[in-house]
Amino acid sequence: MTTDSSLRSGPGTSGRRSSSRDGGDGGDHGRLPGREHLPVRQSVAAASAVPVLDVVVPVHNEEKDLHPCVVRLHGHLARTFPYSFRITVADNASTDTTPAVAAALAAELPGVRYVRLEEKGRGRALRTVWSASDAPVLAYMDVDLSTDLNALLPLVAPLISGHSDLAIGSRLARSSRVVRGTKREFISRAYNLILRSSLAAGFSDAQCGFKAIRREVAERLLPMVEDSGWFFDTELLVLAERAGLRIHEVPVDWVDDPDSTVHIVRTATEDLKGVWRVGRALAVGALPLERLARPFGDDPRDRALTGVERRLARQLIGFCAVGVLSTLFYLALYSLFRLGVGPQFANGGALLVSAVANTAANRRLTFGVRGRSGAFRHQAQGLVVFAIGLALTSGSLAALGAASGSPSHGTELAVLITANLAATVLRFLLLRAWVFPARACSEPDSEPDSEDVR
Repeated sequence: MTTDSSLRSGPGTSGRRSSSRDGGDGGDHGRLPGREHLPVRQSVAAASAVPVLDVVVPVHNEEKDLHPCVVRLHGHLARTFPYSFRITVADNASTDTTPAVAAALAAELPGVRYVRLEEKGRGRALRTVWSASDAPVLAYMDVDLSTDLNALLPLVAPLISGHSDLAIGSRLARSSRVVRGTKREFISRAYNLILRSSLAAGFSDAQCGFKAIRREVAERLLPMVEDSGWFFDTELLVLAERAGLRIHEVPVDWVDDPDSTVHIVRTATEDLKGVWRVGRALAVGALPLERLARPFGDDPRDRALTGVERRLARQLIGFCAVGVLSTLFYLALYSLFRLGVGPQFANGGALLVSAVANTAANRRLTFGVRGRSGAFRHQAQGLVVFAIGLALTSGSLAALGAASGSPSHGTELAVLITANLAATVLRFLLLRAWVFPARACSEPDSEPDSEDVR
């Protein structure tokens, strides 16, 4: 992840918050504070010191659109927004007169500031400004103001009230009203379809330039986001969703800017590279999302309930799903191995390979253990469970052979299925009580191995 050391602030810019309130290097693995409703508009002096909302407008060579955009946004917030606010113009290494326009706006309008970065990248600008902001709610929007500003208050209201952690505008919601070309519409829908199919994304519109996040959530998430360009939004949302954070979607009215300077092909290519990188990291458990597990102290799932066995139903469903797939995999391997070796060797080989895959799948999907810490020990314990299953199935085959001499292949499979059902019950009990005990699964390590943290 790139860190900008060239941050320069224009008029009205306050310095970076003290290290005790910074996200730092992400080393603080404690829970986020409980969501609370933020106070209504304070006095003028207090509002100018710490605004409730900080809206970032990232720009690069936008000398034409910047002034009318900020004036319109400032006027809208002053008229309709019931909380104190700030508008931050984040200049991404502009080479035209954008810096002069931004500095003039900061001097002209109260609550407007200007930040200069010497490197391009929308994600870099948002990370830099959001990390330094003292506002409890952080947002951003594109300089062309394609989104109807009436959606701004509905966007940030769930964050102010404490109901949600992030909020996004969606152009693809059923009630959204959108005016844009066929090519951009197709690319947008195709991209979000790719996200749903490859990363199991549940949000509808990743790239709408209209988003907000609570500051304490940003402090935990930003150190995990690697991209500094257009994929920044998608990566942030995917990590937040996988960590179980609450994402609020707002249908927006959108009028596309025909003069947009975004390079569609290059941006799409970089986005696909980002999808591959994040998908691979999620698949191998390389992202320390356990830092955000049970993020808020007011999560009802964390309340102690006497006499109630939690997680059992979910674990049973996960174990059954993994078991069905493992059994099919085992039977396919057995049939394949049986072409060249006897039934005992075929059974042993098929059971060994499927047992390793079964333990890995149950570790991640059923019992929610991520990362590489303890993986070798879990596999070793899984092999002990495998030995018990091998004894049951091999004993069943031996008994069948002694009883009928040369049983048919179908009879062998039927006996093996019955023996596996008996072994499955015992396998679940051993996995739950011995290999992945409830305490280890519900209390992630406070100091994850260095391999687990990027």
